[in-house]
Amino acid sequence: MPSSSLASPLDAELRPDRPALLCVDVPGDAPSWAAEHREALRAQVTEHGALVVRGLGLRDTDAVGAVFASLAGDLITEREAFAPREAHGPGLYSSTPWPDNQPMCMHHELSYRLQVPGLMLFACLTAPEQGGATGVADAEQVLAALPTGLAERFEREGWLLTRSYNDEIGASLEESFGTSDRAGIERYCRANGIDFTWLADGSLHTEQRRAAVVRHPVTGRRCWFNQIAFLNEWTLAPEVREYLVDVYGPDGLPFNTRYGDGSPIGEDVVELLNSTYEAHTRREPWQAGDLLLVDNIRTAHSREPFSGERQVLVGMGEPLRLADGCPTPEASER
Repeated sequence: MPSSSLASPLDAELRPDRPALLCVDVPGDAPSWAAEHREALRAQVTEHGALVVRGLGLRDTDAVGAVFASLAGDLITEREAFAPREAHGPGLYSSTPWPDNQPMCMHHELSYRLQVPGLMLFACLTAPEQGGATGVADAEQVLAALPTGLAERFEREGWLLTRSYNDEIGASLEESFGTSDRAGIERYCRANGIDFTWLADGSLHTEQRRAAVVRHPVTGRRCWFNQIAFLNEWTLAPEVREYLVDVYGPDGLPFNTRYGDGSPIGEDVVELLNSTYEAHTRREPWQAGDLLLVDNIRTAHSREPFSGERQVLVGMGEPLRLADGCPTPEASER
């Protein structure tokens, strides 16, 4: 098998259909090993986009939190979450709750925020019986594979995320904004380029326009970087979409995406985006104790359907404010 050309003491195995894999033998202090090899590991992630580290023997949340801190320093506290996660410590979360039998399609974590995580960290405490892999896809390759006209439109206009907060589905206002105080939420929205409208029933509707294509802060290469397909109504299971439209109306869905000019995105476009991701997806089945590091700008990630218990912890590090991440002036209250 070919191995990494990077001059480092770590030799990752490269395979065309799977992420780079580094097998190590660390029977003792995994956090200390991670701290010692932090720069080499981060360089491997920059080179390959994602790296699976196998052999650290991660078995509990304390060990995972210590390894994440060794590699990323202070972890990011999630804001603008679309679904609540269980917290296991500062910046250490359960994976996003999602039906076991439904795929969570490719996306870049929190790509709708102005400040985004540059590094995603995943650790598997319990591997599922079947499925459940965290797939990865190279955002440069995905962008190159998209039809030129479609990619150019999204690059020119960006994409629009619309959200309608309610007490039944998704994250609450406090879980999303860190406060339920209306004035505090408004300050957050103004500071983060989010248009907001308080509706007559007291609920909140927001819109935020973001870039769909950005340049990687290290390599300078153009990357398809967004959650256009993931948060679009056409990615939902048909029966779920029909129920939500029936209950909340087409303009009141908990979340949806549009072209940057506000035009709706057709089902055919969402299917094309998801099929392009699928054609570039690499998978490595989880084993208990595995660590997965993902360059969040260069590499999208997903979650496969699964059966059996699956426990994967998530951390977000290296916060970045991308120079080309927001194509519009900061929003103001409508």
